[in-house]
Amino acid sequence: MSRVFPKILFLITVITLPSVTRVCAQQPPQVKVNVLNVCSPSPEEQKEISSALARVPKQPLFSQDFEVARGRSSLAEAGFLQAGQSAQLSDELSVARWVRLRREFAVQALFSTVQYSFSHDGKNMIETLVLHVRDPKDLVQLSIEDSASAVTSPATMLGAASPASRIKLERFGKSSVVLARCTGSEGAPSADQSAYEPLFASASALLTNYRDSLNARHTVPDELSRVSAVAATGQKPAGKSPTAKAGTGKRAHSPEKQNPDKN
Repeated sequence: MSRVFPKILFLITVITLPSVTRVCAQQPPQVKVNVLNVCSPSPEEQKEISSALARVPKQPLFSQDFEVARGRSSLAEAGFLQAGQSAQLSDELSVARWVRLRREFAVQALFSTVQYSFSHDGKNMIETLVLHVRDPKDLVQLSIEDSASAVTSPATMLGAASPASRIKLERFGKSSVVLARCTGSEGAPSADQSAYEPLFASASALLTNYRDSLNARHTVPDELSRVSAVAATGQKPAGKSPTAKAGTGKRAHSPEKQNPDKN
């Protein structure tokens, strides 16, 4: 009996493996791709964006805990980012300075923490506000972004309160909902987004409100100057706040991904 069993097992294996191989060859793995319509979201998605914006505290109450981080990030654009069709790639090294502010809400609300980030790469300046949900069930986080050309200074951009250009809802177990300002390309007119102006206006008001609540107008220029001082001398700047953290990230243009407590 001890000799018969291995032979039977071997025959079963020989018969089964080709069958499995044929099934795998006939049924290739399916890949699901979700395409986000960021220029004109559906009415249902517009309602979701409006609802999330309406639930953000207009007069936030923060706990005493906070975080201030700053850094300088080197980024090879051609090898690290997946650019769009109309983007112009460059092998030159891109360097960005960034500042991140983080506060916790003191009361039990929909959102637990708020993170504000500002990055400046010499060509563009990007400002991002991210609110993390305390108990994610459907919504995980809400982010609002605006940008401006670096022909002006960060202090001027912060003082001018640039309007929001992108709103994103990250949902639990679902694809994200995004609304972004879209401009026309060569040979194609720009999309009519007049119907979404109330959403952009609400997001811009929130961004301005939290920029003031987090004292970003003063903190960001001060911290960026410290980053420049460190880069120029290689030494710690005088008068460094004991609560500030100096660091170097990998993607200064996606500051919502730099949160150490996230993802």
